[in-house]
Amino acid sequence: MDPRSNIAENIKHGTTTIGVVCSDGVAMGVDVRATYGTYISSSEAIKIHKIDDNLAMTIAGGVGDAEYLVKIMKLQSELYKMNESKPMTPTSATSILSIILQENKIYPYYVELILGGLNKEKPEIYNIDPVGGNIKESRFTATGSGSIAASGYLEGVYNPDMTTQDAAKHIAKALKIAMKRDSATGDGIRIVTITKKGYREHSKEDIDKMLK
Repeated sequence: MDPRSNIAENIKHGTTTIGVVCSDGVAMGVDVRATYGTYISSSEAIKIHKIDDNLAMTIAGGVGDAEYLVKIMKLQSELYKMNESKPMTPTSATSILSIILQENKIYPYYVELILGGLNKEKPEIYNIDPVGGNIKESRFTATGSGSIAASGYLEGVYNPDMTTQDAAKHIAKALKIAMKRDSATGDGIRIVTITKKGYREHSKEDIDKMLK
């Protein structure tokens, strides 16, 4: 059996991750529920990772595969800064990830990723599939089994002048909607924003206010 035959279908089940391009940066959000089939294996899963002050990555799919790729990207980011004396851009990070995933497409990593951040001061969001294909998003993207519900909400509220502060509120609401419609999404919300001021992870108190 082709090991890739059901990967895309399986990755759809188990999470909701979101990335939004904003006027002043990017906003990204995830739920915190981890599932194994119908079993809820964790209510504290970390699905969004800081790669650098200008760069973050959300993960969906196999935890081991995803965390391994996060470690690689953190190392690549440090090496890039040492060699180039500047932070790695989302474009460069996506290129590296795409090469890694493409080189392993016979026995692929069981992941779907969103990578976002600032290229100098220009916001960029990329959706990256398990075999290295990537799409640069001009507005927003969502992955996982709750992505249809989340995308439907974002489609109605998105505008290109949206700030990261506005987008964070909409991401919180989109994830709350996804939680109501998708049993594999739940247990909490994490949101980060990246602007020229740096990387910010919003507190639970911040997110509770966003949902009022």
